[in-house]
Amino acid sequence: MSTLALILLFTAGSGALSALIAGGFLLLPELKRNALLPHLVSFATGALLGAALLALLPHALDNGGSAHGVGIALASGIVAFFVLEKMVLWRHCHVDACEAHGPTDHHRAKASATLILWGDAFHNTLDGVLITAAFLTDPHLGIVTTVAVFAHEIPQEVGDLAILLNGGMSRRRALLLNVAVSLSSVAGAVIAWFLLARALDVLPYALAVAAASFLYIAVADLIPGLHRRVDARTSVQQVALIALGVLIIGLSHEFAH
Repeated sequence: MSTLALILLFTAGSGALSALIAGGFLLLPELKRNALLPHLVSFATGALLGAALLALLPHALDNGGSAHGVGIALASGIVAFFVLEKMVLWRHCHVDACEAHGPTDHHRAKASATLILWGDAFHNTLDGVLITAAFLTDPHLGIVTTVAVFAHEIPQEVGDLAILLNGGMSRRRALLLNVAVSLSSVAGAVIAWFLLARALDVLPYALAVAAASFLYIAVADLIPGLHRRVDARTSVQQVALIALGVLIIGLSHEFAH
């Protein structure tokens, strides 16, 4: 199978599967859903940290990127994602209702539903770019990156579906739109394939930007939500699941080589 075919398979599969799992997750009773979601977020946090620090950044340095250049790309990426989030184009929701999206009336609910679709389409397109950059560097790195993307997509998709339903959409329409938006990652993958394949010298710095994306999501978006619960038992569970996410990514990357 060609590298492009692998990229399209993993990108489309990851996007569609995460959206479908999120749809099934919403079928669970609310109490069970609310109990499971924080555990998914903790694991996703570890997976993102592991992929960024144990896979993407080492590959960026090993594949010709200067330490200074990679550092600049990493810092620039974090600043860029901060600006995007400020513009409400990069807004994640990992709980059924959050302050950023919690609508106070019908019009705000519909506006939030529309906004989340556009924001998610942009985010998934960028995910496709990041997965392609990883695959072009090393197919094993591409798989590890896809796993990390998949891990954080599920809790995000659950939050997105909740916002769409709160905006007045039927379950069927919300699920179909969420799956369609998830597949925008394929467009990002195709665009990146034709751009990055012709500029291989840029790949190490594209990997650094990918690492910046994962680090920003984990540190700025997911971890603050985890800190809302401070009891000892929950804190131990969070640490254990974050460590498990890091460990699985680290082991999968190690075994792949």
